Amino acid sequence: MFLCLAILAGSAAGVWWIYQTEPEAKQINAKRKSAALVETIVVERATYSPNLVVLGTVRPAQDIVLSPRIRGQVLELAPSFAPGGMVRKGDLLMQIDPADFENTVSIRKSELEQVEADWEIESGRKKLAKQELDLLGDSIGKVNAALVLREPQSASLLSRLSAAKAAVERAILDLDRTEIFAPFDAQILDRSVNVGSQVEPGDELGQLVGIDQYWVMAAVPIRNLRWVRFSSDERHGSEATLHNPDAWGHEVQRVGRVERMIGSLDEETRLARVLVVVEDPLGLESDVPPLILDSLLKVEIAGKEIDDVVRLHREYVHDGDTVWVMKEGELEIRDTVIEFRDPEYAYISSGLEDGDEVVTTTLATVANGVKLRKVDAPAKAEDAETVDVESETATESDDNESAEASE
Repeated sequence: MFLCLAILAGSAAGVWWIYQTEPEAKQINAKRKSAALVETIVVERATYSPNLVVLGTVRPAQDIVLSPRIRGQVLELAPSFAPGGMVRKGDLLMQIDPADFENTVSIRKSELEQVEADWEIESGRKKLAKQELDLLGDSIGKVNAALVLREPQSASLLSRLSAAKAAVERAILDLDRTEIFAPFDAQILDRSVNVGSQVEPGDELGQLVGIDQYWVMAAVPIRNLRWVRFSSDERHGSEATLHNPDAWGHEVQRVGRVERMIGSLDEETRLARVLVVVEDPLGLESDVPPLILDSLLKVEIAGKEIDDVVRLHREYVHDGDTVWVMKEGELEIRDTVIEFRDPEYAYISSGLEDGDEVVTTTLATVANGVKLRKVDAPAKAEDAETVDVESETATESDDNESAEASE
């Protein structure tokens, strides 16, 4: 019992002694004086053309559905009159059975010949009547004279003659319509008939789209319309660069030109629609990839020039449209006015001047007056890191530490 109490008392005394003799840590107040290393770029005011990057959908400039103008049976189809086929203006696409129409032409011509013969007979009778009227002199009035000269009969025959000629022309026209030709240079998108099909006016024979031009309907935010140049009598519209990386790859592009603005907003997106015209859309006359109808493209429209602005990468513009500027070795936070932003650059109209050095390095501490030094600039003596110590840590002697260790 006594032994246990002695051990406890000794342990308590040892803990008290260690606590009384341990080193006391005191706060050191240090002040770091150093310049942050940064990279900068020198800016200048100039005239730049921004890029408007939008999405557009490919549409045909010419798109028709062929229909016959007569009734009949399809006898022949051109090999090119099939989906994906290419045809030129005037190419024969389809032949409708012409037999009935050829027969009608023969009948109408016979009827015309009969009327012409009747007119010759009537002309002879009229000459005889005139001779008889000359013998009678002025004893017959004007009304009777018209009857004697067979003027009503002549007028009736002239009317029949005109109708017969028109019937012949109509029959020939229907015969010509048994052959259906391509109305313009086109690609066949669809065909709805085959050899032996019975067709009549209003039936759909096939769908054709022109290959001279395609349209790209680009959706542009209303606020950006003022930067787009539309085509006019005096000048061309803005150039538009088209990208379709999935179909063409990332390095290939097509070029079109802005033609006009469509006067209504898209009902779903509420964006303005701009018409871009692309010549030779299928690349038939040049080594370029073809446009695919209804595909979605990225469209870069070259905007109007903006005068007297600084063009700066958007990553160097910070919250609140501020820019970090290095001036006389210190950081200066500038407020700017941005005239326009495209996907890559901000176009700054005020807040930066020629020769200003914009900081491009990300800083941990951002405040006006922070010391800066360019990476490639030599270090100065005042930029060296110094530490002013106001108080030191009080420690015991090495003997006390040895004593504590032995305890």
